[in-house]
Order: sequence, then C-alpha cells, then structure tokens
Amino acid sequence: MELPTIVVPDAYTVETISIPLPTADVPSYKMIIVPPSDLERPAGTEEIKTETPDPPKLEIPVLDIKLPLPTAEVVATATYAAVAAVATTTLATPFFDQIKKKLQKFIQGKINKWKENHQKKKEKD
Repeated sequence: MELPTIVVPDAYTVETISIPLPTADVPSYKMIIVPPSDLERPAGTEEIKTETPDPPKLEIPVLDIKLPLPTAEVVATATYAAVAAVATTTLATPFFDQIKKKLQKFIQGKINKWKENHQKKKEKD
C-alpha cells in the first residue's frame, strides 16, 4: 500500500524594506528669567533717573486749552490707513458700479416678465 506524500518546496526568503526611524525637529526656546518680586537694588548703587520730554502740546490762546499732539508713529499709522482706504475705494468704485448696473437690468427684466405673465393670467380669467 502506497501512502500519498506531499512535496513541500523550500521556504523563500522575502526581503523586507528598510524603513528609517522618523525624526522630528523639536523646538527649543530660550529660558525666560523672571526676577523675583522682592528684588532690590544692590547696596552702594544709585538710581539712574531718565527724563522723558513732555509730549508737544498745541496751545489755543483764546480758549486757554493745551491739546496734546500725537506722536509721529500715530500720525504715520493714521496716514497709511487713510491712504489705503481712499485707494481701495477709488479703485473698487468702478467695478461695483458696473455690477450694480447689470444687476439692476437683470432684476428689472425679471420684474417686467413677471408683470407680463401676471397680466396674461388676468386676461385669461
């Protein structure tokens, strides 16, 4: 009696892909040193006083009012904002006018068409 046999081939070696480990750039920050709340000046040193000039004022002699004038930074910022607003408005106005005219014609056409259809329905009734 002959028993059936199975011939099993030799095992294949499957090569695996080499995947490198991921790396990340971890942010680093400079340490902030906060002085303690009870910090005092060392003995034997004197306080240095810095004088800041008073902001310029506009005097109105009739009313006896002194109006403080804004700093150069404030004036520059306001000027830039005003110029940008005027330029944007000046450049955008023609485009909006064209869009407005076309929309008005379109909507008026739809209204006229609706009126015609409405009159035709009344005449049929």
